[in-house]
Amino acid sequence: MQAMVLEKVGEPLILKEIPIPSPQPHEVLIKVHACGVCRTDVHIVDGELPSPQLPLILGHQIVGDIYCLGTKVKKHKVGERAGVPWLGKSCHVCQYCQSDRENLCDEAIYTGYQQNGGYAQFCTAHEDFILKLSHDYDDLHTAPLLCAGLIGYRALKLIGNAQHIGFYGFGSSAHILIQVAKEQGRKIYVFTRPGDHQTQSFACHLGADWAGGSEQLPPESLDAAIIFAPLGALYIKALQAIKKGGKVISAGIHMSDIPSFPYALLWGERSISSVANLTRQDGIDFIDAIKSIKLQIAIKTYLLEDANQALTDIRNGNVCGSAVLKIE
Repeated sequence: MQAMVLEKVGEPLILKEIPIPSPQPHEVLIKVHACGVCRTDVHIVDGELPSPQLPLILGHQIVGDIYCLGTKVKKHKVGERAGVPWLGKSCHVCQYCQSDRENLCDEAIYTGYQQNGGYAQFCTAHEDFILKLSHDYDDLHTAPLLCAGLIGYRALKLIGNAQHIGFYGFGSSAHILIQVAKEQGRKIYVFTRPGDHQTQSFACHLGADWAGGSEQLPPESLDAAIIFAPLGALYIKALQAIKKGGKVISAGIHMSDIPSFPYALLWGERSISSVANLTRQDGIDFIDAIKSIKLQIAIKTYLLEDANQALTDIRNGNVCGSAVLKIE
């Protein structure tokens, strides 16, 4: 099969011909049709996430069909449409796994980071961590749901019933999540890079009640904020914008350092937190939640061999919506 392989951190991926992987007893082999390109992939290539498995095939927003089964697989069938997200395995026995918080498992394995992912024509995945997918969206438009959609949805769950929500950054995840939040009747205020009027216009097209630069305050105080951009200084901006008792949640896996700030910004039972990965139940709940919503999923499509260009475009902020590899 063909695959784009990361052999050394900080260097471009290399298109290689390698053997099709064989599934372990509890794994399936998936013929990949599409794979989303995530900012997390950029963090891995740029060395901002430690100790990736090298050589590595990136990609954790995988859509394809099950091609064959490991000898002990019981939950899936050949030909089934399947999605493979970031969380690839967990230990099943620790306190986190036993309390349905396998996203926090110390022994967790992540797709496209510690095991090979979907920048390839085939990949393997553990039967317990595969999502069964409907056919509401084609492969290319389904791929971003498997991380951008899922992580955003988990962030939305963590802020509870907040009605006035700020989105700091408006990329792959935020452009999906705003549609879910608006369906729930919430008001969304979008903060972009100062002067990025194109993204602000895109946010308003998708239902934002207000959009402006991250240096601005919203027209009214927020109940909560979700930070999508990997900039620690945005925590301070968000704390200035939320009410007492409000929450600021970071939806990213990597962020620059948070600058020091006066305690007065946190006082009043404000809180800051993060989203760590996802649970299997998050996937089930999210797929169920969007059945009644006709999402507008904006994508920019690349061929497998153009994965380096997709990573560069995300790094430079040149993707409106989600980048997706079309794999044949």
